[in-house]
Amino acid sequence: MSKRIIIALDFERVNQAKELLAQLDPSLCRVKIGKELFAVAGPDLVRDVVSDGFDVFLDLKFHDIPNTVARAVKVAADLGVWMLNVHALGGFTMMEQARLALKGLGPDRPMLVGVTVLTSLGIDDLQQIGIDREPEEQVSKLAFLCRDAGLDGVVCSAAETSLLRAQLPQDFCLVTPGIRRPEDMGDDQKRIVGPVEAIQRGSNYLVVGRPITRSDAPSDVLNEFNSAIADIN
Repeated sequence: MSKRIIIALDFERVNQAKELLAQLDPSLCRVKIGKELFAVAGPDLVRDVVSDGFDVFLDLKFHDIPNTVARAVKVAADLGVWMLNVHALGGFTMMEQARLALKGLGPDRPMLVGVTVLTSLGIDDLQQIGIDREPEEQVSKLAFLCRDAGLDGVVCSAAETSLLRAQLPQDFCLVTPGIRRPEDMGDDQKRIVGPVEAIQRGSNYLVVGRPITRSDAPSDVLNEFNSAIADIN
């Protein structure tokens, strides 16, 4: 089975993450470690999770001057992670330098994707920070910038994947958070889509957090997600 579900380990305590991981099969999912858990546990936890057989998406959204990001990406890659990300608003040169920092690692290098517009942001939020575009337009603009910088793909809402699939190469990876089933609460996500629809629109990987991590039976819910998308190309 292709591992298209990435479970977000958005916890503030290490024991919470480890309790969840003990209930998961690394052959059925990948996991995401973001700022919250990384701030608590740092690189040691990342190494531990990798050694347990999980593919790790290290979601730190690097956004700084090009040289700093390039060095940070190289150090992060040395942890053995499967995927890293940078924020596309850091600009072309920053993203290009990040890619070049990984080039020497050869085929074993982690995937590098760019964050476009956070799924918590709507048009009013973008206008507040001086971006006078619809979210879809901004995502498209940044996705092209990521492509031109040589990144492997982008993080975007599944609401934009149909548009990006029509515009960008088929091997350009689309990672989509904000995935919810009808029975799941939206919480702070605004541009959300269900798992089946997300895959049908062209998502490669689905980031799922609370529907699985807050469940009393996370393994069962993971199986539900995997079953729902199993027969979709």
